[in-house]
Amino acid sequence: MDLSGQLLVAMPGMGDPRFERSVIFLCAHSAEGAMGLIVNRPVPDLSFEDLLDQLGLELGSGQPPIRVHFGGPVEVSRGFVLHSTDYGGQGATLQVDDRFGMTATVDVLQDIARGAGPGVSLLALGYAGWGPGQLESEILRNGWLTCAASRDLVFDAPDEAKWARALATLGVDPVTLSPSAGHA
Repeated sequence: MDLSGQLLVAMPGMGDPRFERSVIFLCAHSAEGAMGLIVNRPVPDLSFEDLLDQLGLELGSGQPPIRVHFGGPVEVSRGFVLHSTDYGGQGATLQVDDRFGMTATVDVLQDIARGAGPGVSLLALGYAGWGPGQLESEILRNGWLTCAASRDLVFDAPDEAKWARALATLGVDPVTLSPSAGHA
């Protein structure tokens, strides 16, 4: 089972407050583990312009800033840019599928700042990671639902609406979810 390019949607009763009501875009998933970015948790009090300033970069005039998100609890000082596939960062871009790429070098931030970056993007500080079999175990324990990722949901939907919208793509109403799983 390869869930790369899919969304993980946190179930009630997740048990880990860092992931409560999270929507995670899976950048990579294999027998060796998984890596993803939380796409609905903006970092409070940190703008893209502030981040560029910390890196000694300037936002070009007329360039719209991108949102800065908490991508997960691993390597929180490292930035990851999830973006459309119209951008390839000098061999440093992971092409997740034909719709999404992920770049984790400062080059992508420089390109976005000067207007030469991807058409749409989301910046995440840190990532969520799972060891071999760990994510599959969490899914079996009713920790996550999976659904298809769409560009609109990942990049355009308001952050506070992404969890409910991801559930809606599965035909699930959040009020009907139970924090415990049943097994036959």
